Amino acid sequence: MSILLGLLLVIVLFWVIGLWMRSGEDLSVYDHPVAPEAAKFFPCPDGPSAEHGAAVAEIQASQPESAGKNRKELLFFIRDFMENLAQHKSFEAEFRPVDAGGVNAEWVLAPGADPDRRVLYIHGGAFIAGSPVSHRSITSQFSSVANAAVLAIDYRLMPEHHRRMGIADCQTAYRWIQENGPAGPGPASRIFMGGDSAGGNLSLVMAAWARDENLRPVDAVVAMSPLTDSTYSAPSIKGNLNTDYMLGPLFGKLARIPPPLLAWFYLQEHRFRQSDPLVSPVRGDLSGLPPILVQVSSSEMLFDDARRYVNKARAAGTPARLQAWEGLLHVWQIFHPEVPEARQAFDEIAAFLSSVEAGRH
Repeated sequence: MSILLGLLLVIVLFWVIGLWMRSGEDLSVYDHPVAPEAAKFFPCPDGPSAEHGAAVAEIQASQPESAGKNRKELLFFIRDFMENLAQHKSFEAEFRPVDAGGVNAEWVLAPGADPDRRVLYIHGGAFIAGSPVSHRSITSQFSSVANAAVLAIDYRLMPEHHRRMGIADCQTAYRWIQENGPAGPGPASRIFMGGDSAGGNLSLVMAAWARDENLRPVDAVVAMSPLTDSTYSAPSIKGNLNTDYMLGPLFGKLARIPPPLLAWFYLQEHRFRQSDPLVSPVRGDLSGLPPILVQVSSSEMLFDDARRYVNKARAAGTPARLQAWEGLLHVWQIFHPEVPEARQAFDEIAAFLSSVEAGRH
C-alpha cells in the first residue's frame, strides 16, 4: 500500500509541476475580434483560388510518404520537403552568401533594391527545418516590396542544437544588420524584420528583446502565421486541426497530449517552460514595440495565436494590425508568385511598410 501511495504522490507531483510549467496569464480575454481600424479580413466566398488548391494538393500528396517514419526519418523528410519548395523556381533577385557576425546567412537583393534599407528575415520550419534557400520565394519578394536588401539567416536548428542557440543567432544577426549591409559596413537608413511560423515567433521575440536591451528598434515587423504561444492552448489549436492541411497532419498529435505531460516533453526538447516569453512572445510585455503586421489564415491552427497577440499588443499601446484570409494554407505566402492570395498578401505588406514610413500606424 505504501508503495502505491508513494507512486500516486509522484504522479500527482509530476502532474502539478507540469501544470505550473505552462501556467501564466489568462489569454482568453483576448479571444475577441480585433478592432475594425486594425483588422482586415479577406473572405473567399467561392473558395480559394485554383492555384492555392494545387498547392494544397502538393502538400497532401507528400503526406503519405511521411507515414510510418520514425522521428529521425520524419525530421529529414520535412527538411528535404522544405528545401525542395524553391528548387524549380527562377528568381530575378541576387543571392549572396555572407557571414553575419558568425551566423551563416545570405543577402537577397531584388533588382534595384536599396542596400541601405534592410530586412532581417527569420525563416519558419518548426525550429527543426528550413533555411534561406527554402524561403527564397518569400525573401526575394520581400526585398522587392520593401525596396531593401534582405538578410535571410541560417540560424541553428533543433534537435542538433538547443532552442536558445537559435535565439542567440537571431540576436547576433539583429545587432549585425544595423551596421552592415550587402556592400560592407555602414549604418542602415531603414530596418524591417519579418518571419513566418517559427520565424514569426522569433521575430516577435526579437522585437521585445531589442526593446529590453535598449537597441535600435526595427521600423516595423511582419509576422506571417506566427506561433505566439508555446503552451498551445488557444482554441484554434484544436478547433482548426482538421482545416489546417499543413500543420494538422504533422503536429496534430501534440494537441491530443495531456497538457501537463506536454509541458514535460517541451521542457526536455526546448529547455524552456512553455510560458516563458522567449518562446511564447504573447506572454511577455508587449508595450513599446514597433508597428507590427500579422498575417494569418482563419483556417489554420495558429489563427488564435495571431489574434491574441494583436489584441494584447494593442491593449498595451503597440500599433499592431491583423490581416486574415479565409481558407488558406499555413504560410501560403511561400507559394508566391503562383498563388494569387500570396501576391495579394505581399501587396498588403508593401502597403503596410509604406504606411509606416508615412507615419500612419
